Amino acid sequence: MVSNLFNIEGKRILITGSTRGLGNFLARALGETGAVILLNGTREVSVEKAANELRELDIKCYASAFDISNNQEVESRLPELIEEAGGIDVLINNAGIQIRHPLEEFPAEDWKKIIDINLTGTFLVSKTVVKTMINQGYGKIINICSVQSELGRPTITPYAATKGGIKMMTKGMATEWGKHNIQVNGIGPGYFDTEMTRPLVEDEQFNSWLCSRTPANRWGLPSELVGAAIFLSSEASSYVNGHILYVDGGMLSCV
Repeated sequence: MVSNLFNIEGKRILITGSTRGLGNFLARALGETGAVILLNGTREVSVEKAANELRELDIKCYASAFDISNNQEVESRLPELIEEAGGIDVLINNAGIQIRHPLEEFPAEDWKKIIDINLTGTFLVSKTVVKTMINQGYGKIINICSVQSELGRPTITPYAATKGGIKMMTKGMATEWGKHNIQVNGIGPGYFDTEMTRPLVEDEQFNSWLCSRTPANRWGLPSELVGAAIFLSSEASSYVNGHILYVDGGMLSCV
């Protein structure tokens, strides 16, 4: 039935980096639809706190603390989390970091940290999760890209490099794993009003530039990402593969 196309009730959804920010917002929102949430973060205390908060909202969830950029931790702890949850249906690769420096002054150690978490972490988690999805004959992977998958900005070149890499990794994953009934797509957020971007929201000059640059003439709200996540997690997207869905208020559509 058409009414069931967007139903994700009971879907077991792993969201990396879901103890705060947009990842945590998505965990709550998808959990409220009846999805079972698998939480992840690097700090045990933060992960348990986030899990308890979801459980207080009657959201069924499982949680595990591990560093997605550490192959040994991913290979040991992630399968345990999946087993505890009884399987996995959807992976949302959300975890990522941003560090700002002029490119000619960018410390090599910061470059490596961004690459390790944003790009390598997405690869390591996906490689581990997809083994279960291949065995069960279905699955969904959603990689969080960015408008920086397409655009550059001063001081964030390494971040843009990783988001461009994730865009192409999404297409590669879709190409390799589509034959197993696994759909791999991306969500490319524009500029969203969150706790992390609050300094930019309150910067009058940047805020004015952003609004004038975006056809919607405003920042995005976290709630406006939920529809894309539900669509790509549900059967409604069963023949959508290798696509990046930009949720950007039209930013990429204009000069």
